[in-house]
Amino acid sequence: MMKQKVVITRMIPDAAKEMLKKEADIFMWHSGDEPMPRDILLQEVADAAAIFTNVADRIDKEVFDHASKLKVVSTMAVGFDNIDITEANKRKIPVGHTPGILTETTADLTFALLMATARRIVEGMDYIREGRWKSWGTMLMSGQDISGATIGIIGMGRIGEAVAKRARGFDMNVLYHNRNRRPEVEKRLEARYCSLEMLLKESDFVVLLSPSTPETYRMIGEKELNLMKPNAVFINTSRGTNVDEQALYQALASGKIWAAGLDVFENEPISPDHPLLTLQNVVVLPHIGSASIATRTQMAVMAAENILAGLSGRKLNHAVNPEVYDTNQK
Repeated sequence: MMKQKVVITRMIPDAAKEMLKKEADIFMWHSGDEPMPRDILLQEVADAAAIFTNVADRIDKEVFDHASKLKVVSTMAVGFDNIDITEANKRKIPVGHTPGILTETTADLTFALLMATARRIVEGMDYIREGRWKSWGTMLMSGQDISGATIGIIGMGRIGEAVAKRARGFDMNVLYHNRNRRPEVEKRLEARYCSLEMLLKESDFVVLLSPSTPETYRMIGEKELNLMKPNAVFINTSRGTNVDEQALYQALASGKIWAAGLDVFENEPISPDHPLLTLQNVVVLPHIGSASIATRTQMAVMAAENILAGLSGRKLNHAVNPEVYDTNQK
């Protein structure tokens, strides 16, 4: 029997690739971290039964229209805002994602970004490399204290909880804002629920971990930034679309807030001439929240498992749209 075709839009770890090769014919875009050109994607999905994608690929109506044989889409990510779920549902195509396994790794990166921003780590490294360090100075590269400070977490999901756990290890006061109150988290992590306005006013560190939805689009803008303390540090490891980047630039450039650490941007990759990159009080990373070797490998394997389930007609282990299944399907 002829094997079904799987289109893989980026190079993936060998463990996941070999799993798929045993059961399917694969087309994998080979050009390192360069995105798969749109015309090639549309060409290759024409006879594909599955698409293995990631946050950087736009899987929209045009892709679905070209992929008449498509049975399953699986993204190597928790978020799936790059995939048109409405179109997938119309075609009864399950969409898989990779929840859970990247929680701790992303929380590690979030806290690392918080610390690097607060203590001006990148700026200090550049200071040495550029030959500007001439002597010890009383206030040279002075940053913000982390221990004992107040952290405000916007979005108390799994990653939010993991960040709060790390914050408690630094004796930080934990505030949080979430769509739903989490009494068990409040008790376990000594966290205090509050309104978004109160969180912004009281926090020394504001960490944004909300998902990307129409409701969270640019939820942090001029109004919200104006509520923050002048010594506040803003960290975003959620989605770039959750922040008004122009308003953030103005707040940082004018000193309304002290600094920002960003792993995500509204348009990725961010342009090298973006105004935010001109500021000394901004630490930026190339969307690497889950980028440990172990975690990315596990994510790829989980995404491959979703693909194999979809190809065989089984329910995906982690489907974002389980409504596509009939109630009696196993």
